[in-house]
Amino acid sequence: MRDKPSRRFDHRKYRPGPVLDLPNRQWPNRTIQNAPIWASVDLRDGNQALLQPMDVVQKRRLWDLLVKLGFKEIEIGFPAASQPDFDFARWLIEEDRIPADVTIQVLVQAREDLIQRTFHALRGVRRAIVHIYNSTSPVQRDWVFGLDREGVASIARQGAEWVLREARLYPRSHWVFQYSPESFTATEPDYAVDVCERVLDVWKPTPEQPCILNLPATVEVSTPNVFADQVEYFATHISRRDCVILSVHTHNDRGGAVAAAEMALLAGADRVEGTLLGNGERTGNADLLTLAMNLYSQGVDPQLDLGNPEEIVQTYKGCTGLDVHPRHPWVGELVYTAFSGSHQDAIRKSLARQQAGRPWQVAYLPIDPRDLGRSYEAVIRVNSQSGKGGVAFVLERDYGLVLPRWLQIELARLVQHESEVRGGEMDGADIHALFHTHFVSDQSPQRLLGYRLDRNGHDVIEVRIGGREGEQLLHGEGEGAIAAFVDAVTRWTGRQARVLDYQEHAIGEGTDAEAAAYVHMELDGEMVVGAAIDRDTVAASLKAVLAAVNRRAVERARAA
Repeated sequence: MRDKPSRRFDHRKYRPGPVLDLPNRQWPNRTIQNAPIWASVDLRDGNQALLQPMDVVQKRRLWDLLVKLGFKEIEIGFPAASQPDFDFARWLIEEDRIPADVTIQVLVQAREDLIQRTFHALRGVRRAIVHIYNSTSPVQRDWVFGLDREGVASIARQGAEWVLREARLYPRSHWVFQYSPESFTATEPDYAVDVCERVLDVWKPTPEQPCILNLPATVEVSTPNVFADQVEYFATHISRRDCVILSVHTHNDRGGAVAAAEMALLAGADRVEGTLLGNGERTGNADLLTLAMNLYSQGVDPQLDLGNPEEIVQTYKGCTGLDVHPRHPWVGELVYTAFSGSHQDAIRKSLARQQAGRPWQVAYLPIDPRDLGRSYEAVIRVNSQSGKGGVAFVLERDYGLVLPRWLQIELARLVQHESEVRGGEMDGADIHALFHTHFVSDQSPQRLLGYRLDRNGHDVIEVRIGGREGEQLLHGEGEGAIAAFVDAVTRWTGRQARVLDYQEHAIGEGTDAEAAAYVHMELDGEMVVGAAIDRDTVAASLKAVLAAVNRRAVERARAA
């Protein structure tokens, strides 16, 4: 019988998040066709979530990165509540650091004195978004403000009026107004619409001069599909929809911020606020890189330049002091790396068949890693969990060796054992060394000194080999150099030998190319594999046979 859970971990004190009766919902049948308007809040939401907020140098560095990536709307802070944010706004404006196609955004509570100071911080700006908010959920109304519905709606309307009044004092700037019913996800849907209607009545937006209504999942209280229902309800019940840019701002308390933002786009949202790599209060915001790459992987242009994730990650880490998990979606160090043998084999085979200009369909790789500046060197890495496919991929990638399947199997066993002994990853050089040690055994106990091949309809070969017994001269004949040499080996050793399979290929191109040869033989009923590399293709094949013979001789000596 299961023990009762500790009273300190008691699920009975919680209630399910609110759900919405929306029987005719349309968003599940839609697909995202275009990128949303991206609004980065790294310099505000992201910054205020840091244990050590960014200094001026870090803010400027992150600003430059956001502009470079292509963000056209960037929330730079809360200038009425923070002197560093105020100073940063002044620096951007006075130093003319805002590109003509970029709009800065600032956040401010619906309070008169704070709104006045906010506009003072923005004096002289060409274009800016002034974002006001107030909380609207029942717990905020009842427990925090002690106000009824009408009282909280009046805060929103009064804030909108103050924003409009202050904006008229700075007629040379182009102002865009934004309002958020904070805690939207916990607010009654009809009431959220009503509060926003009060704001629209003040601002009177038009299709030519729209305002932004931002629906924040200030706390993620339910599943992403519920948030989508809430957004669709709002989008289909708010008036003057053509005069409103509908925005969402999701948080990650339940781990669904990106999914909620995606579903909100299906539900009618036009714009998404979020941060690079999901930094933000509590568990973070919607990760805009993940969301943008999700779109990209479905054939939608994200309208952001994400081709250099290493620069993004290093700038992010340097500015925030936060690390990036190696399995972080799309940009983590290991997200395109396969250690599993079956995965490695599928990737290797898919890459071999993938044609340039054709739709991407490589197993286990949802996008081409090269699109994000990654090389295939990081795709397959080898440890004790790896199989023959990964081993073969690494040797082909790093050394141009295309191993036959039977050689892949034998080498993979050796690699796995060595990795288990070492207790870690093996790189290409380690695997190559194992390959040479165990299969390119053409030097000991016997080595090829030279050969002469006569081809007059029937091949006759004379081979000089050297070893501990000195130089020996072997003779054989057969159909081809390999058959003739195997005949010579049989006469020399007195043991039955035959070739089960033989493969060779060039390494590189041109006159300097080398030949790699692989032979799978049977010696006195026992299977053995050998390999060799030489500029002379015939010599390579003879050395491969000799390597197999040497390997069997060494194994028998050890057994004795």
